[in-house]
Amino acid sequence: MNVLFVLTSHDKLGDTGKKTGFWVEEFASPYYALLDKGAHITIATPNGGAAPIDPSSETEDAQTDATDRYYNDEQAKARIANTKVLANMNPDDFDAVFYPGGHGPLWDLASDKASIALIEKFNSQDKPVAFVCHAPAALKDVKDTNGNPLVKGKKVTGFTNSEEEAVGLTDVVPFLVEDMLKANGGIYSKKDDWSVYALEDGNLITGQNPASSELVAEKLLDRIKE
Repeated sequence: MNVLFVLTSHDKLGDTGKKTGFWVEEFASPYYALLDKGAHITIATPNGGAAPIDPSSETEDAQTDATDRYYNDEQAKARIANTKVLANMNPDDFDAVFYPGGHGPLWDLASDKASIALIEKFNSQDKPVAFVCHAPAALKDVKDTNGNPLVKGKKVTGFTNSEEEAVGLTDVVPFLVEDMLKANGGIYSKKDDWSVYALEDGNLITGQNPASSELVAEKLLDRIKE
């Protein structure tokens, strides 16, 4: 069972002067859920090298058992510091792909040609593609085998407009995940802010927010085993 994790390389939060990146919990929880089931995991980013961590995901109230495990896992931290280059990844080598969130993907993965091609190839090979929180941003320009938006007619979720408003970044982000998924024809639904919620529709698995990351990983694991 070979799983590719795709993380952002983007570390600037718009014009705020603040840093962003990937959300630690959204990486750590799925990473260990899959690793503990015997998955061989490869981590890639658009630029390769160190993947930037969103500082907001390192605050005390954002920590879980999985993040605690990550901070004490020198091997995992070394892998985050030395990610592969996304364009060099071959979809044929993997059974599934997982995209953790954080605000970074809104700026780079949403328009990254290597990422778009990778997701389209996975989908054409009938392999599961999973995204959590802001990571569905990577689906913005992805097409299905008929040339339509991949999310068109699919049940999807992702970080809600109200959750974005709650963290005060509605006017900072280049687009809102919820609005984009709806505009692309996705059948978008959500639960209350910060609730655990994930959906599976065909090859596509999406989760609403950080709290949903483990559920997305579980759905991905079940899909791989089918």
